[in-house]
Amino acid sequence: MRVEVLGPVKAYLDGGEPAEISGVRLRMLLSRLALEPGRPVSAETLIDDLWGEEAPAGASAALHSLVARLRKALGGAATLELVAGGYRLPVRAQDVDACQFEELVARGRRELVAGTHKEAASLLGAALRLWHGAALADVQEAPFADPVVTRLHNLRHAAAEDRIDAELHLGRHAEVLADLESLAAAHPLSERLAGLRMRALTAAGRQGDALAAYAEIRGRLADELGVDPAQELQEIHLALLRGEIERPAAPAESAPSRLPAQLTSFVGREPELAQLGSLLSVGRLVTIVGPGGSGKTRLSLEAVARDPAHARGRVWFVSLAGVSAADQIVDAVLGALNGRLYEGGEAAPLERISELLDVGDALLLLDNCEHLVEAAAELVDQLLVRLPQLRILATSREALAITGEALCHLGPLDVPRDSTAAAEATAVRLFVDRASSVRPGFALDASTVEAVVEICWRLDGMPLALELAAAKLRSMSVEQIAGRLDDRFRLLSSGSRAALPRQRTLLAVVEWSWDLLDEQERALARRLAFFPGGADLPALETVCAGAQLPVEEIVYVIGSLVEKSIVQETGDRYRMLETVRAYALGRLAESGDDLAVPYSDYFLALAERNEPLLRTREQLAAIAVFDAEYDNLMHGLRQAADPSRFVGALFWYWGISGRNAQFESYLQYGGALPEQAKAAFGVARASMDVDSAGAREFHPARPLMRMAQLATASAGESDLEDALVSPDPWVRASAHWARDFLLTEQGDLQSGAASRQEAMRGFEEIGDRWGLVISLLPLARDHSMRGEHGPAIAALERAVALSSELGTEDHLYLSRARLARERRRSGDLDGALRDIQATHRRARELGHRRMEVNILVGLANVHRLSGDLVQADRILDELAAAQGESARDLLVSTRLENLLARGDAVRARKLLPEAVGSLITQSYSAGLAWAAELLAGVLALEGDPEGAAAALGMSQAIRGEFDHGEPELRALADRLTERLGEEGYAQAYRLGAETPRQEAIDRVAGLVLADQEAFPR
Repeated sequence: MRVEVLGPVKAYLDGGEPAEISGVRLRMLLSRLALEPGRPVSAETLIDDLWGEEAPAGASAALHSLVARLRKALGGAATLELVAGGYRLPVRAQDVDACQFEELVARGRRELVAGTHKEAASLLGAALRLWHGAALADVQEAPFADPVVTRLHNLRHAAAEDRIDAELHLGRHAEVLADLESLAAAHPLSERLAGLRMRALTAAGRQGDALAAYAEIRGRLADELGVDPAQELQEIHLALLRGEIERPAAPAESAPSRLPAQLTSFVGREPELAQLGSLLSVGRLVTIVGPGGSGKTRLSLEAVARDPAHARGRVWFVSLAGVSAADQIVDAVLGALNGRLYEGGEAAPLERISELLDVGDALLLLDNCEHLVEAAAELVDQLLVRLPQLRILATSREALAITGEALCHLGPLDVPRDSTAAAEATAVRLFVDRASSVRPGFALDASTVEAVVEICWRLDGMPLALELAAAKLRSMSVEQIAGRLDDRFRLLSSGSRAALPRQRTLLAVVEWSWDLLDEQERALARRLAFFPGGADLPALETVCAGAQLPVEEIVYVIGSLVEKSIVQETGDRYRMLETVRAYALGRLAESGDDLAVPYSDYFLALAERNEPLLRTREQLAAIAVFDAEYDNLMHGLRQAADPSRFVGALFWYWGISGRNAQFESYLQYGGALPEQAKAAFGVARASMDVDSAGAREFHPARPLMRMAQLATASAGESDLEDALVSPDPWVRASAHWARDFLLTEQGDLQSGAASRQEAMRGFEEIGDRWGLVISLLPLARDHSMRGEHGPAIAALERAVALSSELGTEDHLYLSRARLARERRRSGDLDGALRDIQATHRRARELGHRRMEVNILVGLANVHRLSGDLVQADRILDELAAAQGESARDLLVSTRLENLLARGDAVRARKLLPEAVGSLITQSYSAGLAWAAELLAGVLALEGDPEGAAAALGMSQAIRGEFDHGEPELRALADRLTERLGEEGYAQAYRLGAETPRQEAIDRVAGLVLADQEAFPR
């Protein structure tokens, strides 16, 4: 893994692909750990450095949540370790650009002091090329950032001065004058820069300008600091007056470039260019390795053009693409070096090559080595031994595999997650650049962005494929191109006529790589294509082995495919780029290999082995297996002759991971549920349908309640009692939770109290985090309704931490929304606002529009409590425009609360039937109680305090308890008590509270919907 902080914070996984680090706080955590590579940072330090004095309540849980998210983004627990002393990012210093920068600067300074100016200039130049903007550019608000940014920028400035010093000693004054002018303008009081500038101007024959530069800084120092120039600067001035400043000989005029001219602009690849610059500055053999069409040749040409050897005319480019035999390599190299092939009578060809390259520091670029890799490796090895100052940059689809070789792995360009971030993605930038050349006026805008993003995703962000797709704009619209990518090889078949045949079409690019494989490699490649989600080694050995491909050979063959850039290895998984996979699937169909049965059998066994673990302490590990293999599992489900066992093995995972579409789609397979799960699900009844609660908020126990419906038909009266004494602790805990839920929905909070505790203890005992989340929420509700905000917040903070570990966004959003609501109810509006804003940013970044309603309604409530009713209404207006009818009941009910806060009785009465009607129709206990509370607010405004107090009493009758934790209800009760007196209020409240529950519901409905009086006057 590589981390960049010298610019926007970025991370690149071992395969070279960028990690998705979404969210400012997440990037803060990554950068803070990266600045201590391989060393632990304590939790206390991280909290201080990420939040400073504004650390939230429950900061430890918030940090734990961030750590869980960062691990997921980086690919697993091994990427961020919890060790003695704190959290540790297991990367080397050379894998963090800031650390690499400091190391190169230190080495460059040592070379400068030693007088080895060429090496100093090379090292310092490589260090400065690592920068891509301001340090920590997108996390500079982090509490730890200021001193780090200041130190790094000071070091960057000093390194720039040192590099210029080294370049001046080499006689390159013309090359650094522009840099000197801009640096001097930015640092007008820097005496060292003034001295360097005077030396450079003198070397350029501009003594008058050098004297003016001295006068300028002397005046500035006197006016602004009241001091004279330092002794060193005065001595440079005197030497200038006496004509004693040495003028280093200007470097010999650079030879004409031997690199082929490029006809298009170079887009992206800044991290790879920085890496190549660093590798070439310290190593002698670097190979760019990557699949066909990834842009290896173009990147190599850009890299060598920036190397110091290029300015001295010591770079040679040798293309091996047209060389068909190993014994022709030497001729190709000689031809590039002196323009003619080897002729008999001259020195031996290797001797002649060595003679031509023996010019000091030189750079040889060998392009397209993959089809002659052994011969190329042999030649490279001999040249490096003979010529100690020669450096070689090679491109190939596999490494040359000789001692001293450093690799630069080249993968796809980064592609955007969605259209909102499209313009920043290099794949999109490349496509738009090429498209605008083909079709002038083409631009990325609202009409094209979705199609462009789809093209970039479907073509894996591979440069050649994107260029071929852009070329189709001569005859197609971008939407037509995107819609025809299922037939990509036919579509992308019109590249440049001047290109090599194997680079003119997408099919030719892939076929060239395929033809370089042996029979075993082709067999495994086409069989791996059958795995839509990639595969690990056990899966390959089980599914792909056969007579042609013995199981013991697979580990070696897959390794060879990785080395040849046909397969990408990430962690313990092997994957193909989608274009390569599409080609390999065609070869699989032609081969007659039938993998359906072994494939389905393997993944069914995998699912059934891990399914019971979803309800144990091994839950996270089991979820990780299902997550990693999900595409393969669904493919196996579609392949299976009888899908019922597959459904049974996947059902609970669908439920707890929030995959509700699949969950609902396979409800008809209720008989396939595992017996253990069915025993617990049978304790509830169809009245538990949580769809009625959907308008209020997502309920995390939806899977349990929906599964219960499957067992309803066969559930007997004794099911609940049997489940409560089951020997299985998970079944017992689920039964207690279900019993409490049933009682709660019947308005009986007291009878289920013991079951709430038992459910919590049971899920705690078995380590089921999902069960703990659904158990913590009602416990937090109990504390909240009693006004015990501290314990309620503590329970919800734990639910947030557990939800973060689970990695299911539905649970995380709900827990965070409940936590923000509890902070609001406790009076901590600032804390509630921080939680809501953080959750909303996360939802927007991931494109989870469905969750925005609950989050932003909570924001409207905070603004209402703070007295900003205009902003509260504005939020609801924006939500209504964006969401349409999908959450109308929640928005209308909240809008009614805003009207009550305004004291607008007329509009509140007009809106009441719509708001309360939807809540009553849902028949959800909390919603029904809310309906009574809204009615109470309207009656109070209309001058009916007795009716309002009775309606509040009915909320207790419906829910089972009055909500003492809601400040607006407490304020309403206080106002009614003022008007009625304590006895009058208690009597009216008791009249409502003692009403039978169903009668209370009917009276609320009758008064609101039929305009009837609820109580006699």
